[in-house]
Amino acid sequence: MVTVLHSSVLETLGQEIVAGELPAGAVATLEQLQARFQVSRTVMRECMRILESMNLVESRRRVGIVVRPSSEWTVLDARVIRWRLDGPGRGAQLRDLTELRIAIEPAAAAGAARRATPEERATLTELADRLRSLGEAGRLVEFLEVDIAFHSLLLRASGNSMFGALEDFVAEVLAGRTHHGLMPAHPVPAALDAHEGAARAVRDHDPVAAERWMRELVTEVRAAIVDPLDGAI
Repeated sequence: MVTVLHSSVLETLGQEIVAGELPAGAVATLEQLQARFQVSRTVMRECMRILESMNLVESRRRVGIVVRPSSEWTVLDARVIRWRLDGPGRGAQLRDLTELRIAIEPAAAAGAARRATPEERATLTELADRLRSLGEAGRLVEFLEVDIAFHSLLLRASGNSMFGALEDFVAEVLAGRTHHGLMPAHPVPAALDAHEGAARAVRDHDPVAAERWMRELVTEVRAAIVDPLDGAI
């Protein structure tokens, strides 16, 4: 029961902060929040601790819990990404996240072509094959699961610990695209081709081709979901 309450309070406050319903500078006391959500002091303190770890709020003596400006948020935290994708600034968030993917994933693919283990190379090829069959069948729920596995493995296989640390970030971006109805019923052939091309290049130790294929993939994402939204941001 405590876990359920904790999750509900955290989700509500996190979404309200990133949506601007609780703007920067807004102040509340622990007692006020306890009364609002009808939870124990222990549950409320734990929620505040987590929000503080994301730099969404800070606790000030004799003041209370203060919402911090968005420039200070831990924007690559998976929960912050999800809350922002659920909020009114989804278009700008998708643009920012996709541009970050364009900067990172091609380099990660090149790194994987240089440093991936034989097992990682084989698994990437298998995942790309599964994406082809699931995508052509329109099985988007399963496609998403395999797509997350593919991109997560690619980041880890790069041999760059900084890229590997972004695994959860990319997973939330991929999940958000599907959950908000921004995926076509059948993934476009160019995207399936790019997954397979990147996997083959990694398998063949070809960093130039791996980088090119991954750049094509994330650029296709930008053309499909970001460019049409830019005028509305």
